[in-house]
Formats: sequence, structure tokens, C-alpha cells
Amino acid sequence: MLDSLIVPLFVTTDLPPEAELAEFGELLAETARVLGDDGYEAFLVGRVFWLDRPVLPEQSPAAEGELRFAGMLGHLAASGAGHTTREVVGDVRRAIGQAVTERYGDVGVAPAVFAIRDQDVRERTPELAIHVDTRDAAAELVSAARSYL
Repeated sequence: MLDSLIVPLFVTTDLPPEAELAEFGELLAETARVLGDDGYEAFLVGRVFWLDRPVLPEQSPAAEGELRFAGMLGHLAASGAGHTTREVVGDVRRAIGQAVTERYGDVGVAPAVFAIRDQDVRERTPELAIHVDTRDAAAELVSAARSYL
């Protein structure tokens, strides 16, 4: 069995109005591959959703060009001994920040990436959220992370 650290995560960021939620989720999931540069393999699994501001019917549709707020709740499994939760969250925060900026440009603020409670992932993920995960990750990491879902 692979030694792994499982970190429940919440990721939020503003996205341009034309951004597609599924593409955003795939971008997040694939950032786990970059963590190999930091000395460990990783697998990210979660669900993405819009966190748009509540609007009254007379306010719809939202103003053209207005940024949309997206979120992801999920789990990151990182391989290898000696990595702390703080280090892993810092590494994934940098990877996600760089990937979002490269894909969508500067939207004014870096994505927020937080370690949260496992219970919050289960209780707060919207039913209609879109499932995403890192493709072709190590089978041991996939099994470790999925056991938390």
C-alpha cells in the first residue's frame, strides 16, 4: 500500500463569463500532475460548481462581462512520507494559481485553496456539481482518495 496523505480541499476563484465549468474542473484536476515537480505524485478528485451571487428575477441575466465565481470541493491524495498538510496545500495552491492564470488570464485575484474538514466536503457539495478527477493517476492514490468520497 502506498503511503499517502489525504487532504480535503475547497478551491474558489473568479472566472470570465465565457468560462465553462467542466473545463475549469478538468484544469484543477490536472494540476495535481505538477506536484510531481515537488517530489510526490498526487491525485485530485472532487466536484465543481458555480457560486454565483443570488439574483432576483428582475436582475437576470447578470451583467455582460461580469466575472463568475466557481468552486470545487474534493480530496487531494499525495504520495510519499514526510509531506505535511501545510506543504501540500501550499504546493497545490501555487499549481492551481499558475494554471488558472495561464488559462484565464489575470482575473484580479488568485484562486483561494483551503484545507477543510472531510465532513464539509460531503455535506456542502451541491448535488448538481460536476465530478472531476486527475486522469491516469497512480491506482493506489485513486483508491486512497475515493475511499473518502
